[in-house]
Amino acid sequence: MPRVTINNHEMYYEIHGEGIPVLLQGGWGSFCHGSEHHLPRGLTDSYKVIIIDYRGLYDSDDDLSQESSIDMYANDAIQLLEHLGETSGTHLVGLVGMGACISQVMAIKKPKMVRSMLNMGAWSDATDPFFREQMNLFIDIHKHMGWEAFQRFVCMMSFRPDYYNENYKKVLGPNGPWRELNGRLEAHQRFMHACLKHNVTNDLSKISCPSLIIHSHMDVVTSPRMTQPIQEGIKNSEGLHLKEFAHVVAGKEQKIQFCEILFDWLNKN
Repeated sequence: MPRVTINNHEMYYEIHGEGIPVLLQGGWGSFCHGSEHHLPRGLTDSYKVIIIDYRGLYDSDDDLSQESSIDMYANDAIQLLEHLGETSGTHLVGLVGMGACISQVMAIKKPKMVRSMLNMGAWSDATDPFFREQMNLFIDIHKHMGWEAFQRFVCMMSFRPDYYNENYKKVLGPNGPWRELNGRLEAHQRFMHACLKHNVTNDLSKISCPSLIIHSHMDVVTSPRMTQPIQEGIKNSEGLHLKEFAHVVAGKEQKIQFCEILFDWLNKN
């Protein structure tokens, strides 16, 4: 699978499907290496879906002399799209955290590159004390109690209680969510540093592409108090309130509902 040297590191990426390009980025993880089945169902049948390993994960290395920032990760993605010849008309889909923040920076810096942007589980700055304390606690648990304790905690914070109660035995473990961070504390710390420094609230008005901001009301990490300022800051953006959604889309019914939302959005833009 392809790797390319950009922005002082080697980035691993995969392309699935054909058509209008969609750069899909999640949180502290990867959809690559066989995990593309976690992508919204049917997306690769209709679009050219580009997925990556963030710096320090799997087959992407990192330049540790460079201070981590969302701007750095955004430059990685921008240069990858330029390498692929996708200099205009790419949909940005940012899900569950850091990927949404990266999309914001890309839309600000390269407006002609971006066809549309979807943000979910996001924030435009990390000045909220409650949010900062949650994020710092994630990294403290990983550092002092280990990856298994971190996974238990972040899953409890990210899934709806009913879903967790029914599925925790198959969710938890080395093949479960956030497995990419197992043994990669340094990469996790660099992600966290970037996430806590992210602050583009005053620059959101520069985003000109059609933008959909999803507000998940059962999300205790990036609740509507974190996502509403994004919608308010982007001119002519659309907001969608999902009363029964938590931080992570989980369960057959919610995945179907999210796919319908995503395809409606992409098809009209």
